[in-house]
Amino acid sequence: MPLYLRKKVENKAEIAVWHVTESESELRDMLSVPTDELEEIDLLGSESLRRQRLAVRALLNEVFEDKMYLSHYDNGKPYLENCVTNISITHTEKYVAIIIHDEDDLGIDIESLDRDFSAVEKVALSEDEIDDLDEDTKNEQLAIYWCAKEAIFKRMSQLKVDFAEQIEVEKFRPKGKGELEATFIHKDGHEDEFDLGYMTFDRHVLVWVAE
Repeated sequence: MPLYLRKKVENKAEIAVWHVTESESELRDMLSVPTDELEEIDLLGSESLRRQRLAVRALLNEVFEDKMYLSHYDNGKPYLENCVTNISITHTEKYVAIIIHDEDDLGIDIESLDRDFSAVEKVALSEDEIDDLDEDTKNEQLAIYWCAKEAIFKRMSQLKVDFAEQIEVEKFRPKGKGELEATFIHKDGHEDEFDLGYMTFDRHVLVWVAE
């Protein structure tokens, strides 16, 4: 079974990553999926998205001894119906990942570096962040910026967040793996500071916040 990675990170949170190599039918054959969740998956028009959702279930079955019942709040945030553990989920065509912690809120995001992230500069970066871009590593930097802001967005679980104005990531240079510092600025001016971790592998970047 293609469990790609499972490790403890900051604050005793745990990350697990599944390499999606199976077909949709292979995943269905190998999994026991709760009826409500399977009905949601069947409604998805994209085979790729169905595979990704089934791979998330495979990952949950691998990480938890008991069967977990996955659901979502109205804002899309996932939660486990029968467990107090907090969870954040992310997926691409090739990988799905989760981060879990028994107490703290979390955020995680993964993206393929084969995507063109040029639009991120226009819609999600502040002027200072744009000034910090390096032409030699620009697409990778933009991918990390996007994943970091998405992870914080998931962690905060607020609607109508302006990524450029409300989430500021400190200057960094891609190193394959490392730490990031970021600030979330509430609409009333209050600021929350976060430390994030990131890693790149197989032309993908994974960023998480666990605090």
